[in-house]
Amino acid sequence: MSDKIPAQIMAIAIREYGGPDVLIPTTIDCPAPAAGEVLIKVAVAGVNRPDVVQRQGNYAPPPGASPIPGLEVAGTVVKLGQGVTDFAVGDDVTALLTGGGYTEYCTAPVGQVLPIPRGFSMTEAAAIPETFFTVWSNVFGRGQLKAGETILVHGGTSGIGTTTIMLAKAFGARVIATAGSDDKCATCLALGADLAINYRNEDFASVIAKDTGGKGVDVILDMVAGDYTDRNIKSLAVDGRLIQIAFLKGPKVEINLTPIMLKRLTITGSTLRSRDIAFKTAVATELRQHVWPLFEAGKIRPIIDSEYPLEDAAEAHRRMDGGDHIGKIMLWVPED
Repeated sequence: MSDKIPAQIMAIAIREYGGPDVLIPTTIDCPAPAAGEVLIKVAVAGVNRPDVVQRQGNYAPPPGASPIPGLEVAGTVVKLGQGVTDFAVGDDVTALLTGGGYTEYCTAPVGQVLPIPRGFSMTEAAAIPETFFTVWSNVFGRGQLKAGETILVHGGTSGIGTTTIMLAKAFGARVIATAGSDDKCATCLALGADLAINYRNEDFASVIAKDTGGKGVDVILDMVAGDYTDRNIKSLAVDGRLIQIAFLKGPKVEINLTPIMLKRLTITGSTLRSRDIAFKTAVATELRQHVWPLFEAGKIRPIIDSEYPLEDAAEAHRRMDGGDHIGKIMLWVPED
């Protein structure tokens, strides 16, 4: 198969920072796998919020990462770097990347590559890495969510939101989600959320106070920040944990330290893309052990909103910018 690898391939480049129209098809040299990497012929790539932020000029790739956007793919291994023994040429896989997914071929460290769950399509497999690595490492790692606890996730119908609802329920937590319409709230409930709050009509902090009898929730996964921060703190129970993974409403806030001290709250946050291979490999191992059985038993499947051909990446970004999507937006690579 390796003798069919082209010297040049099509990829989606960011011409300049700005709106979706800055994403343009271009031709680049096909990458070669370094030691400990595999080369993947991409079938499907996922579109994620960090891709949008990178396109806007606010999220530079880590040093050494590809400037091509795209943090997750599914496809077929076509070449092995030196020392790789975990996979063989011809294996169908899904992989977490630090960039370079919006293309026909990409490389990935072998520790960030996983077999496609039995019964999953390439599209479903490509929708796994970015959200499941993020949710697993933050909700169950940093947030230490346990069975019987309650978690609030904002943006319940986003890729992160739908993943959080399904995983938290699968591991015995009670789930509250916020969403921006009654239809989206209904989707959250259908996915397993115990309560869904339309944030356009109701103040989530007031609803949570009433729902929990003033106790609050144990964990909050937030991508909004801004004026949500104070209400998040009010909504946490004693020993609660606020996990910040993005800040759509801005990174700078003023907070009152008193409830943080009185309730012994933990405020934490992380980014996934800049973490080292060892960390991502450890997360991949945990997912393979704890989540892959749920996939293969049919208990959890990624929610797919829409699919676009790779060359229409700009349209996919317009869909994400519009905010009407439910679940993951995907890019498929046309067959040769």
